[in-house]
Amino acid sequence: MNSKIALLGKTLEELQAIVTKLGLPKFSAKQIAHWLYGEKNARSIDEMTNISLQNRNLLKEQYEVGVSEPVQASHSQDGTIKYLYTTSEGNYIEAVYIPEEDRATLCVSSQVGCKMSCKFCMTGKQGFTSQLTAAEILNQIISLPERNKLTNVVFMGMGEPMDNVEEVLRALDIMTADYGFGWSPKRITVSSVGVRRGLQRFLDESDCHVAISLHSPFPAQRRELMPAEKAFSIVDLLEMLRGYDFSKQRRLSFEYIVFSGVNDGLIYAKELVKLLKGLDCRINLIRFHSIPDVDLQGSHMEQIIAFRDYLTQHGVFTTIRASRGEDILAACGMLSTAKQQEEKASV
Repeated sequence: MNSKIALLGKTLEELQAIVTKLGLPKFSAKQIAHWLYGEKNARSIDEMTNISLQNRNLLKEQYEVGVSEPVQASHSQDGTIKYLYTTSEGNYIEAVYIPEEDRATLCVSSQVGCKMSCKFCMTGKQGFTSQLTAAEILNQIISLPERNKLTNVVFMGMGEPMDNVEEVLRALDIMTADYGFGWSPKRITVSSVGVRRGLQRFLDESDCHVAISLHSPFPAQRRELMPAEKAFSIVDLLEMLRGYDFSKQRRLSFEYIVFSGVNDGLIYAKELVKLLKGLDCRINLIRFHSIPDVDLQGSHMEQIIAFRDYLTQHGVFTTIRASRGEDILAACGMLSTAKQQEEKASV
């Protein structure tokens, strides 16, 4: 069993503590950070050639880089690629690469499974297994074959990011720090159903964009779709969000999956306008990807366009997110669930 400690996921301060403990020069910490997070993309300590051989051997006694490659890739006809990874505990997580004309987005996971049990989400049906470490979050980016093409990362994969806020914030720190990826926070969006304590920490400690899963303007119906509404009321959440400034660098958006005959009528659009009045925000309308054993269907595009047009005409900036990767089980949790079922069937 490998007992070495992964360097991936360590902050500069933590790397400085490691080199001090090993008796390496202080500047070695920045050298290691460059090899971990910079364009060199080192997979082993041996590749860190500006560190002396003696010091590399010292590092290798206790540490390793900790990058692991995806174990499976599914390619869609539209260019979307879903990657499957295994964690250190042998569980499966997913990341989805979405190329477009002027951008390339990676959707990353933050947990194995999820506690939120949203009716429309395959990950929620898996239940919660474990938190991902910052290293396991960053690994989805660093080991991506298309890493150098990325323009944006969204935390909208498996899991609820604000339920794992400590490791998510650590990953965001490395992604945006000068010693790390050096990315602008504008390149990163983190989603949440509204886990209040984690969301408050995120808003206070990060400048990245935030996306709130809304899906219904009516609390009772939202609770049917998203049981988390019981603990994290959308009304209370909006009151909290009004205390933050979203007019400058940070963007606030609301994710709204449009279900046929459920939440796509004019009454819902009217209520959304009232609910979000005064907030500097946008709505992203998302057509539903059907999943097994769920009696929900995606709305027709004509209905979604009409819904968008009403919101836009009434002052709520609204976009329709293109549906991608349906032919490769690109909806959250579907590929990892299929892999788990395949392994159980083979036992």
